Amino acid sequence: MFTGLVESLGEVTEVNRTAGGLRLGLSTELATQLADGDSLAVNGVCLTVVSTNGRGIYADVSPETSRVTTFGSIADGAIVNLERPLRADARLGGHFVQGHVDGTGVIEDLRQDGDSYWLTVTFPPALAPAIVRKGSIAVDGISLTVASVDERRFDVQIIPYTWAETNLHTREAGQAVNLECDILGKYVTRALELTGLGAKTGPQ
Repeated sequence: MFTGLVESLGEVTEVNRTAGGLRLGLSTELATQLADGDSLAVNGVCLTVVSTNGRGIYADVSPETSRVTTFGSIADGAIVNLERPLRADARLGGHFVQGHVDGTGVIEDLRQDGDSYWLTVTFPPALAPAIVRKGSIAVDGISLTVASVDERRFDVQIIPYTWAETNLHTREAGQAVNLECDILGKYVTRALELTGLGAKTGPQ
């Protein structure tokens, strides 16, 4: 379980494609605080550290994870958001994030508003029932509040601190992002679906 509060930025140093998916090499200052078998959210995707050398870590990505996240097209040099799992005795500053991506969206617009920025993201129609105004959503692992939403896009505002401390300042229109809807909304949507009162949802 994560909070969507990014701890650090990392850089993809290797993308090794294998028959079983791919292995990512990441350079990160968190490497000395991670051990083999630890979980780590990378752009909102919960991965397992398979090895670390003190300067960076390696993590395997399954074919299914590659399919439903942006990792299928990730390249060397990409800057990624990193977060270690939530400790049981820690304060929850963002929202409950599982690291289980529901689908990918596309940055439609990124515009400045004073010291802040507006981010507009389009999403798959199947995710619409789980995205609500003033609700929480994780974009590349960043806990954000939905300011407005329609059937295909939502807007979030990015404060200067979040802009500087996450990979958003490296992104531009047309790029894909990982999306995870709020877990509470997903359970409600699923319950309604099973009673025949809601539309079917799921990863795209």
